[in-house]
Amino acid sequence: MTTQERNALIESYGNAYNILIEALKEFPKEMWQWKPTPEKWSIHEIIIHIADSEVNSFVRCRRFVAEPGSGVYGYDENKWAKHLDYHSQSVEDSLELFKLLRKASYDLIKTVDDKTWETATVNHSENGVMSFEQWLKVYEEHVPVHLRQMKRNLEDWKNR
Repeated sequence: MTTQERNALIESYGNAYNILIEALKEFPKEMWQWKPTPEKWSIHEIIIHIADSEVNSFVRCRRFVAEPGSGVYGYDENKWAKHLDYHSQSVEDSLELFKLLRKASYDLIKTVDDKTWETATVNHSENGVMSFEQWLKVYEEHVPVHLRQMKRNLEDWKNR
């Protein structure tokens, strides 16, 4: 990945909160708790997941910079949604948490030197060795992936 390509991804990564907030305006609040099927997530649950995922991302990001080569843990997002009772959690608090964590990581990664980007890795408990650039690609795409999921929910809700 060139520095220019990476910088474009960093900027996209940094815009995720604003993109999410704008996109949420498309979805009627009365359908946010609605689930297309029992095993699929509601928009409410997706928002809480995005915040929980960002907590993990925040820690992983810092490991790349401060402790390259260290371990990071995967987590079972479906168990988190169920056992942490996502439907009882505050969407507003989760959005604020996502905003703050994403900004902190964005502010950090803008300052990381090319050598760190090119050489830093962590050992992911499920996926093995992961590069810093792989981390950026995963989390730059995380919100767009879930926005597509929310749009499918909206279509299913309209067609129910």
